[in-house]
Amino acid sequence: MKKKIILLSMLFLVMATGSFAQNTIDTANYKQSIQFLQGDGIYENGMMTFLGGLKDSIWSHFGLFIGDAQALAAIFMIIFFSVKSYEMMVGDKKMEIMPLLRPFALAMVIIWWGAFVKMIAFPTDLVQAQTDQMFESEQQNVEGLRFQRANLILAVANSLITYQAQTEVAEKESDTWYGQAWDSVTSTVKQGISDVVSPLLELKNRLQVGMQLLVTELLELLAIWILRIAVYIIFMIQIIYSSILVILGPFSVAASILPAFRDSFSTWIARFISVNLYSGIGYLIMYLCALMQEYGMQSEISRYQVLVGQNGASADLEKLAWFAGNGILSFGTVIIVFLIGAICMFTVPSISTWIISTSGISSATSSASRGAATVFAVGRRVSGSFI
Repeated sequence: MKKKIILLSMLFLVMATGSFAQNTIDTANYKQSIQFLQGDGIYENGMMTFLGGLKDSIWSHFGLFIGDAQALAAIFMIIFFSVKSYEMMVGDKKMEIMPLLRPFALAMVIIWWGAFVKMIAFPTDLVQAQTDQMFESEQQNVEGLRFQRANLILAVANSLITYQAQTEVAEKESDTWYGQAWDSVTSTVKQGISDVVSPLLELKNRLQVGMQLLVTELLELLAIWILRIAVYIIFMIQIIYSSILVILGPFSVAASILPAFRDSFSTWIARFISVNLYSGIGYLIMYLCALMQEYGMQSEISRYQVLVGQNGASADLEKLAWFAGNGILSFGTVIIVFLIGAICMFTVPSISTWIISTSGISSATSSASRGAATVFAVGRRVSGSFI
């Protein structure tokens, strides 16, 4: 009688739990979830396209104050020629042709301001195009490694789910709960018990490993967004500074007509070139960061392959158990590389001043950094008060 009750109970459990059996997570769906959660790339293409379009849109308003600058230049030219005429009349200065032609040349710059700005920006645009091409070619390799690494993380998670379920089934089979009843049932019923218990334990372990996978993805997402924010800040600063220089630059040209502000035009050129180099230098640093990211991902991919047993090798259960005890399904190399890249991006303004020496841009960038630090500190205090 007891044997019949046990057999009926096992059959009922098999029928009831058949629907709870969990398959491994689909790789294609997981890739789509990665793209949805982290974006279509390490740097979102939509945001980079938006920044490029924003720069072109703002630069199209270069003639906003040209009429005012021309009027101001005419007034300064009258003052300049009056002073020069008086100096020659009293005999302090001799007649010199070239200094008298300088105001006319500056006035022509204001009249043809759009063409002049494009001419000055042409070398920096060449640098940007070249470094952008280098970055894009390397970034394609990084994106491929990124999804390969994500698939291996998923394979590790599935392996952990399976092996943990198997070990817990083995523990259940050796438990005293079975007692002598286990010895009295047939091997078919034993297999039925294993088929019933294993999916339930696998579902339990899937929840545990799923939390580790979630924490891993959140940490990587945080590191990626820190890197993205650093990149977006540098490009946004470049857009703001260059737009202000382009729109208000005619006033600097007009002011340089007067001897007291003679250097304002040359200072404007130096600052404009320095700011426009931000994009080229930024893409160059992003290219170097992509090389570091490629190394970090290849390093972690080789370790994941050891864990899951790629290329015909069996999985290393001992290392898999050690890895599961870390709390996250990542070795941390890629996360650290993302953070290093974010730090390197903030060196762009300083590197730009090495090429074209100008103090105004450095001080403005330092002020912006101090302001950002103040806002971050206030936000942290406010969030801490709520928490």
